[in-house]
Amino acid sequence: MNILKRWAAGNGERFLLAAAGPVIALIVAFGLTSIVLVASGENPFDPFSIMFEQATFSDVQVLIINDAAGLYIGALAVAIGFRMNLFNIGVEGQYRLAACVAAIVGAHVAFPAFLQIPVLILSAAVTGAIWSGIAGILKVTRGVSEVVSTIMLNSIAGSVIAYLTLEDAFGVAVGNNRTTGEMDKAGWFPGINMGDQIGTVYGFVVVAAVLGIVYWVMLNRTRFGFDLRASGASETAAAASGVSAKKMVLTAMLLSGAIAGMAGLPTLLGSTHTFSDSFPASLGFNAITVALLGRNSPAGMALASLLLSWLFNAADPLDLQGYSSEIATIMQGLIVIAVVVSYEAVRVWGTRRQQQRVGSELAAGHVLGASATHDKKQEVAA
Repeated sequence: MNILKRWAAGNGERFLLAAAGPVIALIVAFGLTSIVLVASGENPFDPFSIMFEQATFSDVQVLIINDAAGLYIGALAVAIGFRMNLFNIGVEGQYRLAACVAAIVGAHVAFPAFLQIPVLILSAAVTGAIWSGIAGILKVTRGVSEVVSTIMLNSIAGSVIAYLTLEDAFGVAVGNNRTTGEMDKAGWFPGINMGDQIGTVYGFVVVAAVLGIVYWVMLNRTRFGFDLRASGASETAAAASGVSAKKMVLTAMLLSGAIAGMAGLPTLLGSTHTFSDSFPASLGFNAITVALLGRNSPAGMALASLLLSWLFNAADPLDLQGYSSEIATIMQGLIVIAVVVSYEAVRVWGTRRQQQRVGSELAAGHVLGASATHDKKQEVAA
């Protein structure tokens, strides 16, 4: 019974420690944003009231879910790198280039829908994997930091996209906008129509959820996931158990890039059906926030992606009410800072708690041992 109580107490404390970081970060972010509003002469409560009200509207809820799908997939890509102690900051370039290539394939290839959609998904995943694989190869062969190389590759990806959308390449001029041309309808991913006044939920939301499940199973129920986590925790210990650290770095970067390549597909296959200059940007950088806030957990990142999607979609009406919609951007930045600080504070507090618990258990064991020795001496004396 005592063992069961200790197990329950230990798991309960671990849950509280895991939840404390995000909760503290959000409270701090909301508090600091209120201070910013007060300092600028604004009401610190009305903007939040407007944003929370927006979340009750069905059409806004559809927008939140749709945008969260791409954020979630991007966060999964970032999280795989984090678990390997890698910082794939190139998700931005990987998903945009992959979406561009998939749009070109979709505009020039026409298979039946049951083949067309898998071909588009595969083309996006392969493009993302190739682009992140460059950073992986540079790291394992030349020791180049993946942070530096992926940032540079983001810029290069932008130039490659600019070339691919030229009319001399695969581009189609539509007014002042350059696009890759409309994709064949066989590649349009079917969604869930919620009504003319509400909108359509992207069908790729289901794919995003499946990817989250696959991510959890791979990391926690496979040998590859164990090797990945072990290599991220200690390359020396992983090498001692026969795991090649360089191989795992390259594999993790390829896998991270492949998932990143799919981050733009909810929008591409669900609504735009073409890649253009106005294709959504900054998803890759926002995905880093989601991964940090969700602590690389599939469920945590799902909630974090919905939170950030709500911030962006619910902030749009603020301009009409006389408030700046940049409040959402300020909150996002504050959340990132608060997450880093709160996680470190929670980690230090958790370490101290563990040290105190171990110390008390050792002290209790010492007292029990001394008592038993005393009783035995009395028995011998008798």
